[in-house]
Amino acid sequence: MALGIRPVLVDDQHMTPHLTRRQLMGAAALQTAAVLGFTRVGLSSAHAVEPPAAPHAPAVVIGSGYGAAVAALRLGLAGVPTLVLEMGRLWDTAGPDGKVFCPTITPDRRSMWFRTRTEAPLSTFLWLDVVNRRIDPYPGVLDRVNYGDMSVYVGRGVGGGSLVNGGMAVTPPRPYFSEVLPGVDAEAMYGTYFPRARRMLGVNEVDRSWFESTPWYRFSRVSRTHAARAGLGTVFVPNVYDFDYMRREAAGEVPRSALAGEVIYGNNHGKRSLDRTYLAAALATGRVTVETMSRVRALRPANTGGTGGAGGYVLTVERLDLSGRVTAVDEITTGRLFLGAGSLGTTELLLRARETGALPDLDPEVGRGWGHNGNVMTARANHLWDTVGAQQSTMPVLGIDDWNNPTHPVFAEIAPLPMGLEHWISLYLAITKNPERGHFTYDAATDSARLRWTRDQNEPSVAAARSLFDRINRANGTIHRYDLFGGNRKFADDFTYHPLGGCVLGRATDGYGRAKGHPGLYVVDGSLVPGSIGVNPFVTITALAERNMERIVQEDILG
Repeated sequence: MALGIRPVLVDDQHMTPHLTRRQLMGAAALQTAAVLGFTRVGLSSAHAVEPPAAPHAPAVVIGSGYGAAVAALRLGLAGVPTLVLEMGRLWDTAGPDGKVFCPTITPDRRSMWFRTRTEAPLSTFLWLDVVNRRIDPYPGVLDRVNYGDMSVYVGRGVGGGSLVNGGMAVTPPRPYFSEVLPGVDAEAMYGTYFPRARRMLGVNEVDRSWFESTPWYRFSRVSRTHAARAGLGTVFVPNVYDFDYMRREAAGEVPRSALAGEVIYGNNHGKRSLDRTYLAAALATGRVTVETMSRVRALRPANTGGTGGAGGYVLTVERLDLSGRVTAVDEITTGRLFLGAGSLGTTELLLRARETGALPDLDPEVGRGWGHNGNVMTARANHLWDTVGAQQSTMPVLGIDDWNNPTHPVFAEIAPLPMGLEHWISLYLAITKNPERGHFTYDAATDSARLRWTRDQNEPSVAAARSLFDRINRANGTIHRYDLFGGNRKFADDFTYHPLGGCVLGRATDGYGRAKGHPGLYVVDGSLVPGSIGVNPFVTITALAERNMERIVQEDILG
């Protein structure tokens, strides 16, 4: 089944949940493009076309993740012809096994971005190298960008990180949101933009009675009991995975995905990723075109006599084939450029432009304010009588909420570890309040950005996670697992799923994501958030983009 033909909440500005003929046509364009192997997707009589790339577009959006998808939709609805450039592929055609995405436990070349071996968060099991596999290089759906003491997981493909995350659609505590982004009106965010984002993303919640009875969430219930013995509370968290579909999976009525161990290398069914929501709606406007396997390497002002960007921008775009070879290098001009390539991609593009002299007047704050959202992964060894179950859904629905702890605030996802066997392991991704921030520098020798982050900057996060889970272990007579992360470590603090910052709102940009001193240049993604938001960040990124795009469309485009 093609993923692109199942849009969920594609919608007009009033966001009524019905599918119009044009919306279905937009989704069909995604499906047709994937079937025919096109790299250019647009709405043209409900089918995709492959004309030459346009040398000019009134608006260009780089990336197709959360912020980028919002920008594309709102520009399309405003009647602006918009080109979306995505370096990954369109994930909508089946491989030799009849599935779009490969299994988590038995990954193949579809798993990772041009790797010869997978790099999963868990490196071993019982100290055995049985987790990662050799694979053939291919533009797979997941990338791990390594910066020495810190690595960052990112999604590659139309839909960005929505293709590979666990779908936890969490809104941050309002006081912490105001602490992190004091210049943003919290009343408007929580009254208008967070609700809008949740509706458009298709957020829903697990049925409580089914949760309490199903074997697929025994692992969550066991961790809830263990947390309660330590005096800790848990909260249900919503998700973009369709829980009605999941219940039918459990009943054997539909093909399994979350109940087949699928998550970090993509879900074949059930997940409301951006290609089913915002991006399908954007294509449905008839104003938005997506070009895949297109990596933007550089940008410069179109008016060569100045650096302000008043005459628009010129993009250098590398076209990739499935081997990673650059088959062509094009230049595209645009009057309005929206950077949605994520904390890493957007920051690198702007940093390169500043340091090479293409846009030397970019604010000195570009490259600063980066953080890993306090991510730390850990695991506990349960007693033999505390079975977590061989059956585990890959979509988390509970978190241990100790965020109001005055010394060590933590929100810990109760994560699945679906191995198809009973292993007595409780796994967690702790999100901590870490004040440490890194920054990016430009390396001219490699023409790339380098993250300056040292291992000791993780210590506040590790200390917070240790405090929480030591309490749980003491209350339950349990211990940490040492065999999962390599080096006999109890805490995996060398990677993050939640990169934030690099082009912080109100510092590197104005209060709505406009690059200072550069008309027509906008930042719309997680690089706007200064390093931490206390929960899984994609709903915040989406809502912030909705807020910023509303103002930009009103003042800069329609005004």
